[in-house]
This record gives sequence, C-alpha cells and structure tokens, in this order.
Amino acid sequence: MADVQKYFETFHDAIKLKKFDENQILREKRDIVLDKLKSRLKTIFEEKDEPVPTYQTFDQGSYKMGTGIIPLDSDYDIDVGVSFNVSKDNYLDPVEVKEWVYDALNGHTKKVDMRRPCVTVFYQKGDEPVYHVDLAVYSDESCNSDGKKYLAKGKLNSSDDNKCWEISEPQKLADTVGDKHAGDDKKQFVMVIRYLKRWKDYNFSSNGNAAPIGIGLTIAAYNWFTPNKTLMDIVASTYKYNDLQATRGVVNGMLNNFGDRLRVYLPVEPYSELFEKMTDNQMATLKEKLGSLLEALDSAASEVDPVKACETLKKVFGDDFPVPEKPDTGEKKSRAISTASASAHA
Repeated sequence: MADVQKYFETFHDAIKLKKFDENQILREKRDIVLDKLKSRLKTIFEEKDEPVPTYQTFDQGSYKMGTGIIPLDSDYDIDVGVSFNVSKDNYLDPVEVKEWVYDALNGHTKKVDMRRPCVTVFYQKGDEPVYHVDLAVYSDESCNSDGKKYLAKGKLNSSDDNKCWEISEPQKLADTVGDKHAGDDKKQFVMVIRYLKRWKDYNFSSNGNAAPIGIGLTIAAYNWFTPNKTLMDIVASTYKYNDLQATRGVVNGMLNNFGDRLRVYLPVEPYSELFEKMTDNQMATLKEKLGSLLEALDSAASEVDPVKACETLKKVFGDDFPVPEKPDTGEKKSRAISTASASAHA
C-alpha cells in the first residue's frame, strides 16, 4: 500500500490558517472592533445620561477551537462573544441588547449587519468582503437566576416569533471539543476536521443550506474520530500516524449513523441538531457525497502507487492536495520489487 501520510500533512499545511499571517490579521481586526465597541458604547450611553453597560468578551467558534481553514470562495472570519452583565428577564426583547452593539459599530466599516445569531462587521476590498468579525451577544450567566448564559437571537425589525433568548454554552463547547483528545492524538483530530471542512468547501455550494455547516462536521469528528496510529518504537513510545484511515473512520461513522437523515447534536446546551436546516434533498446529496469520499479514501488506501493514490484524493479534496511527480518507470518497478521482497521475508 502507498504511504500518503506526508501528502496529507502537506495538504494540511496548505489549508490551515497560518498563525502569523491570516490569524494575526483576524486578531488585529477583532481588537480594532472591540476597541471601537468599548469607546462608542461609552459615548452613546453617556450622551443619554445612562450607566454604561459592562461586559466580558471571549473568542469562540473555529478560531477558539483551532480548526479554521483558508476559505475557498468566502471571506475569513473570527467569532467573538460579548457577554453583557444584564439579566435576560430585564430585557424581554433580546434585540434591544444586540442594538447596543450594532449602534456602536454601525459606520465603523462600509457594511455592518445584524444577523439573527450575531452582529457582523465586514472588512471589504472594493465591494468584496475580505474579513468579517461575528459578535454574538449574550446575557451573562452571573446575572440570570438559573445561572445560565443566553444568546440574543433576532434581527432589526424581527417579529416577536423570530426573537428569543436561547441558552448557549460557547466556552463549554470549545472546552468539551478541545479536551476530547490530547497530544499528537489531538493534533490528528484537528487535522481531520480541517480535511473535512475543505472537502465540504470543495464539493458543496456555499449558498443557502446546501453544505453541512462547519460545526456539524466538527461534532461529527468529535463523535466518531479515533486516533489511527502505529507504534514504531516501544521504548521511545513513538507512533506513525495515518490521517487517511483516521479520516475514513469519521466518514464511515457518519454513514453508519445515516438513517433518513444524519442527525448530529451539539454536546452542550441547547443540544441543537446541527444539520436541521438541510432539506431532505440536501441530506440525500450529503449522503451521496460522503459515499464518494469513502470510496476515494478506500481506493487510495488500496493503491500501491502514491501518485495514483494522491490523484484520487485530489479529486475529492481539491487542488491543494499534492500529487507527487511520477518517478522513472524503471526506478518505480525496482522499489516495488524491493518492498514486496521485504514483505515476503518479514
């Protein structure tokens, strides 16, 4: 069997957010937005002669979990929680609290939107978004009688039916996912999540709900990932990892749990079904494409030629998956004979 581990690792390096490039820019944008929020909130409330609301901020989402990838056809994003020290019972309309953030940031860039789950600040180049910062607005758990954090959901001018305070545990979610594995097992876990996210971006439209959402794939990996490794040195306790088989394990787990639909639930409150917005037809397409991914992984795993194996993987993961140059025919035959000979005498 061809060993394609180094090509998976090269693929991973190509798709992950770079610590000192994209991530640094995202941090800078986040900090600029949070500084603006702080100064403008103070001005707005002092002008109304009202107490300035206090709050805490924290990173959340894929940035916090370290599972972000370079987007194929969308802009870079970073998720931030803004947890106000207010009780939800004192603000029956959650949009009122979201408007504090929206009003403070509106006009900071050319485009600021209040979306149902968050307030989004877009950074654009011309008319095209390049980066955006999503600010999720919360009522802090320290201010609620039940000791729970609540997310403000709703848009400007939403009807009462489309506005609510929803129990949310963003920090616990990040800890739950992050603590599932440790060391090099965790590294492989994160790499597999990134492979699946790029597979999603390459194979699905980003419009609407046609694609499985990133957090859904992350929790699918949380549910069905098992480290795939071989002990190489018992004394030194060193292992060789196999990302192909680890990815296959998650894909196989998803397919084995596919009934009429694939149901993946958030492991913390509100325990929501993460693919619930996908239609039955979209679910059927997801199942079909997962099946094609599994076939490609199996085909690559059984292939003796790493060139052919990588060509197969490139078809499902996209152009960033590397394909090595074909070696000299005679040289390749010589290596194959040597490998077979070694195996026969093992």
